[in-house]
Amino acid sequence: MGKMQLTVSTPQHTTGLVVLAVDDEANGLTNLVGLLEGNPHVRHVLQAFDATEALRTLAGNDEQLVVARKRAGLPVVDAVFADITMPGLTGIEMAALLNEFSPPPVLVFVTAHPGEAVNAFELGAVDYLLKPPEQDRLNKAVDRVLAKIRLDGMGEAEPVVPEPRDDEVIPVELAGTTKLVSRASVRWVEAQGDYARLFTADGSHLVRIPLAQLEERWGKAGFVRIHRSYLVPLARITELRMGTSGYSVVIGQEEKILPVSRRHTRELKDRLVRAPRSGS
Repeated sequence: MGKMQLTVSTPQHTTGLVVLAVDDEANGLTNLVGLLEGNPHVRHVLQAFDATEALRTLAGNDEQLVVARKRAGLPVVDAVFADITMPGLTGIEMAALLNEFSPPPVLVFVTAHPGEAVNAFELGAVDYLLKPPEQDRLNKAVDRVLAKIRLDGMGEAEPVVPEPRDDEVIPVELAGTTKLVSRASVRWVEAQGDYARLFTADGSHLVRIPLAQLEERWGKAGFVRIHRSYLVPLARITELRMGTSGYSVVIGQEEKILPVSRRHTRELKDRLVRAPRSGS
């Protein structure tokens, strides 16, 4: 068991992300640290060889770092890139504990086990990388970390990266495999009890997320509730129609026509009027 180390990836940068890499396999940790250091938006990389050591680091092993970050209103690290299968506490168990931090670091899993994707995203992970990741794929994960930090209003870490179109993905399990559906590909969402069905160009996908939760998570990305059963992205609406039974919206080129409830009509009209001015 080695000791936690601090490395500086790009000394010429005075701003950037502070990241904790966690992996009990030496080769896996070395590879992960190398990829993180290869990203221009990462400034410091901390290392931990298991979840217990990672939690000790986050609790204040590096007192100088902790004090400086807390004074700035930031978490001890901006993000944790962690393996899932580790001795003692697993990465999933560690993730549940990270959610108790105030504010919590952004979480990314880097693992050889695709079967835990659903649990990972339910715990708030912004990405799920399969080993061994390539630099380009790791860079996309860092972009998602930055987008999440900006969304939470803690954007001091790095302001220059444009937010990726698919900055959130939803894991969908089907016949023993896990497919990641990007938010950008969703054309409308329909409530089905405590579940939600995501409709995309290639079909529909049932996920274990209530519609109200998706409404809250995706509101800032341009999704709007039009009915107790439907959530739609404003960018997909091509027409608002008035009929004998009330309003409805057209998705795409007559791809789908969805009802608009009376209670949601005013908000929808306001959002549609504002959308062109805001560039939505």
